[in-house]
Amino acid sequence: MTTRSEREKAQKLNEQHQVILSKMLREEENKYCADCEAKGPRWASWNLGVFMCIRCAGIHRNLGVHIARVKSVNLDQWTPEQIQSMVDMGNRRARQLYEAHLPESFRRPQTDQAMEVFIRDKYERKKYYDKDAPATAPVASSQTVI
Repeated sequence: MTTRSEREKAQKLNEQHQVILSKMLREEENKYCADCEAKGPRWASWNLGVFMCIRCAGIHRNLGVHIARVKSVNLDQWTPEQIQSMVDMGNRRARQLYEAHLPESFRRPQTDQAMEVFIRDKYERKKYYDKDAPATAPVASSQTVI
């Protein structure tokens, strides 16, 4: 059983997390799905650090939790570690890593099936990944959560 003060503390922490996520979603690169570029993402893969639309979130869920761990931006509870993962990455940095070798002429897939292939290529097979990126790249973030 949790005490009232524990519940209040958890509620306050969740409210702080919502403020951070809302602020991040107002950043230009996070206003669009990291995969299909649909406007207004409300889902995230916290271990990959990307914001996405509901359609792509479903595809990410199918990848398995060993690749993508999906949460709703505002329906789920977030831990400080999950928030920090989002702050550290974000869509811009994720694109720099996961789409570094995307062909210049590449057009984002339109069908669900083609989108799933693209997402698997991008995150599971790391087909376009920047293999030269440092394993622990310095984070250019003004926010630290933990």
